[in-house]
Amino acid sequence: MATLLEKARAGEITPEMEAVAGLEGLDPEKIRRGIEDGTIVIVSGHGRSDHATGIGKGLRTKVNASIGTSSDLADLKLELGKASVAREAGADTLMELSTAGDLDDIRRRVLAAVPLPVGNVPLYQASTDAAARLGSNMEMTADFLFELVARQAADGIGFMAIHCGVNRLTLETLRSQGGRSGGLVSRGGAFMSAWMTHHDCENPLFDQFDRLVEILHEYDVVLSLGNGMRAGATADATDKAQIQELLINAQLADRARQAGVQTMLEGPGHIPIDEIEANVILEKRLSGGKPFYMLGPITTDIAPGYDHITAAIGSAWAAAYGTDFICYVTPAEHLGLPFPEDVRQGVIAARIAAHVGDMIKLGRRQRDFEMGEARRSLDWEAQFALALDPDGARAVRDLRPGSESDGCSMCGDQCALKVGSSAIAPICR
Repeated sequence: MATLLEKARAGEITPEMEAVAGLEGLDPEKIRRGIEDGTIVIVSGHGRSDHATGIGKGLRTKVNASIGTSSDLADLKLELGKASVAREAGADTLMELSTAGDLDDIRRRVLAAVPLPVGNVPLYQASTDAAARLGSNMEMTADFLFELVARQAADGIGFMAIHCGVNRLTLETLRSQGGRSGGLVSRGGAFMSAWMTHHDCENPLFDQFDRLVEILHEYDVVLSLGNGMRAGATADATDKAQIQELLINAQLADRARQAGVQTMLEGPGHIPIDEIEANVILEKRLSGGKPFYMLGPITTDIAPGYDHITAAIGSAWAAAYGTDFICYVTPAEHLGLPFPEDVRQGVIAARIAAHVGDMIKLGRRQRDFEMGEARRSLDWEAQFALALDPDGARAVRDLRPGSESDGCSMCGDQCALKVGSSAIAPICR
């Protein structure tokens, strides 16, 4: 069966392309051309075409929320609750990243519960299941890994973060530069690096890349080339190992597209603000403009408990420079598994960052203009309707004195809008 990419190349506009065009307010032909030239991907999943979301050039910056169990906290009910909170808070996609419990059942329960495209990282389950079934995660075999990828794809996973670029050359580059200040922080990247070292052999996701692509083609899964060498400390940003992996991923992305598989590339990580633009330019230039999925980026290392803010700062810059897809960061980052309220705060912070970036990248400022007029008019209902988080804004106002009046408790009787209205009345529309 033809994939979306192959249909786009044949000139066909599919229902998924029409749905994305409707959501974005664009001509479906523009979506088709973007898929054809590789600057747009549509994520949905096998049997989940009604959940299609577009990511790429000219489209609104999308936000991903990640959930998943760990060996310290494996509570399916909690994760399903977090998935629901992420959706309600406005996430565009979900990544199911569980590493404890019945991972097949957890994935299927999440897919059934959430009408969003769902992504994952196959190496997480591969490591967990190999340890449980074979006695050690180092006993994972290539067949074991590829069979798992096929099972996840058949279940309806829409995009997979796969660490193909962590190969012998990447590892040699990391070693030759003397390691890293913050170590390896990608779980998939760290596991594959350890597995390769243990067996003294090449990464099967790289060595048997055509086999991987065949599976993704069969289920029309978007390949998200993982950033296993992403920096976990700002001191390690944009180093040789990261760039070496990017070079390899850019080449693999072209090979996957030649085989009819949609692709995007993932990026770091922890990045100082003054290096964000360079990272976006490098990815776009080396990949030929393929969609860029950025993990954060976190812009300082010293704000644990507030990393949703450090990431929102970085994400706003990244989106403005051309990043297409950002993964949220929660206040629990670097501290522990997030709870539902952490998820909500992470999604809202990332949505704010995405909008700030789109004000620059796409020139989308009409909503902000309307909010300014609503504030000038003290039209509270209009302000709530225009807010990214209407319920949150209303709750803040309702908790304070004066919420029943047309002013607010910040200025009280000295409301600047009331006092100055006569002075600017002639120029007000």
